[in-house]
Amino acid sequence: MRLARVFRYGQPHPPGAVRSYPRSVARIEDYEFGQVVVDGEVHRRDVIVLPGRVVSGWWRREGHGLVLEDLDEVLDELPARLVIGTGAYGRLEPDPEALEALRQRGIEVDALPTGEAVRLFGELDPARTAAALHLTC
Repeated sequence: MRLARVFRYGQPHPPGAVRSYPRSVARIEDYEFGQVVVDGEVHRRDVIVLPGRVVSGWWRREGHGLVLEDLDEVLDELPARLVIGTGAYGRLEPDPEALEALRQRGIEVDALPTGEAVRLFGELDPARTAAALHLTC
């Protein structure tokens, strides 16, 4: 399954598009229920923030669950750390087997309510950290 098409920085890009950034890392600037701002762009659908690109319109097999398959599109691009935003109220539940599989790949994983996840992401090295963020509940 393909999550999205790639669009270069400066080109119009519809929801569900992947945006490539001219610099080496993407930065999360703000979060509130239902939206996140990454490098000045507002996203109103769940996103995956990688060091060099953003996958908007991140879809999961089960809306409030997270299995390893939900990260297939980006699995080989994940850096040393993944911060999972589980929603404003923490309703997204990562599968323990998925978390263990990520750890076995050498990826440190944190799963926190999205507001806390965004704060943690801001404290970490964005070149070595990715974020997978559920934006609502």
